[in-house]
Amino acid sequence: MSQVAVKIEDLSQVKKKMSLEIPWTEVKNELDAVYQDIGKKAKVKGFRPGKIPRKILETYFKEQAESDAATNIINKYYWQTLEDKGIIAVSRPEISQDGLKENTDYAFSATFETEPDIEPKNYTGIELEKEKINVTENDVQKRIDEIRQMFATMEEVAEDRPVINGDYVVIDFAGSLNGETFKELNAQDYFLEIGSGKFVPGFEEQLVGMKNGESREIKVTFPSDYHESRFANQEVIFQSKVKSIREKKLPAEDDSFVKNFQRYDSFEDFKTDVRKSLEEKAEQISKDNLQNSMIDQLIKENNFEVPESMVQKQIYYMMADTQKRMMSAGIDENSAMDFTMKMQDKYKGDAEKTVKSFLLLKKIAEKESLAAEDSDLEQYLHEQATQSGRDYESLKKFYENDERKDYLRTELVHKKVFDFIEQNANIKVVEKTGLNAEARQ
Repeated sequence: MSQVAVKIEDLSQVKKKMSLEIPWTEVKNELDAVYQDIGKKAKVKGFRPGKIPRKILETYFKEQAESDAATNIINKYYWQTLEDKGIIAVSRPEISQDGLKENTDYAFSATFETEPDIEPKNYTGIELEKEKINVTENDVQKRIDEIRQMFATMEEVAEDRPVINGDYVVIDFAGSLNGETFKELNAQDYFLEIGSGKFVPGFEEQLVGMKNGESREIKVTFPSDYHESRFANQEVIFQSKVKSIREKKLPAEDDSFVKNFQRYDSFEDFKTDVRKSLEEKAEQISKDNLQNSMIDQLIKENNFEVPESMVQKQIYYMMADTQKRMMSAGIDENSAMDFTMKMQDKYKGDAEKTVKSFLLLKKIAEKESLAAEDSDLEQYLHEQATQSGRDYESLKKFYENDERKDYLRTELVHKKVFDFIEQNANIKVVEKTGLNAEARQ
């Protein structure tokens, strides 16, 4: 490498340009090696493989040989120079070169992005508010009702009463526009929750008051933005019949309900556990909000450029995560993909914030010598195994994967940085009543 001329320029806080000039002797050696390799595999009529003269190979394979040699040289000297200079590239290099020329030194340049060399400032003594969220009886009751909803049963309405909001009905309907019927406006045994807003606006409201077995003519005007344009802004008449009225019955709040769980002796035990889980949730919300405040202040105090390649990678992760969650909710893959592609630009602000916070936390950790040792990983895995009831060995095996282990190590380092900032901050505790504080996340 001593004969190679190397020049490195800073094009910006996050972009560098590496220019190299490789002596012809090095280029010739690489070319000779490439031709030797080509000669072993080449097939030229009249010559045995491995016995083809160099001049003949140059006639047929000159362009390929020079291209392969240039690629090999670029790879070799680009990566070697990065290693020698202690530079970490975070993007693929953009290569500029004019090709190989006989008896001429070979020059090429590589432009690439790096992490910014920042000196984090103003991360100690910052003013922070920490919420203490007090769980209320209303929060507990709301959560109990949500759990009861999971065990609700659908029952036929026994008494001869009309449809009310919140009922579930089974109906037949046939819609017509200007006297013409359309199959897409017809249905048999259609199951509908009254008040859900799933049907054309105005339809569900007119079912209220109907009795089981009753038929009624319902007129609705379709919205102007209706997906089927021929019905948009048009008045459609539905001949509708209620065939069944059902209501959701929630289980009683007593000891019989907790038999569903096996782990509780009484309803009071269940209620106590619900409160405990909500208090843990409140603590986590408070912690998350505090960390978000820390990140906002760190970014405000430290203005620097971030590599576009890191931002784009984060956008990709966010898109993939959204797509995965949409598919797990039952949305088909193509629709999920179309949605995430349209959202790409909207992710950019959050992606930049994520990258900035990652770089700042990393630099603070380096400056304060905060690291995640193997013992920290062991302790974390033991705690997780205890809390989740999972087997420690299976958890440990899961994190034997290098990528997962690196991710966990980074998470633990970030936790240490947050703890360090909190310990060195001026914190004012603010009491909040109720879990509506969650909305601020």
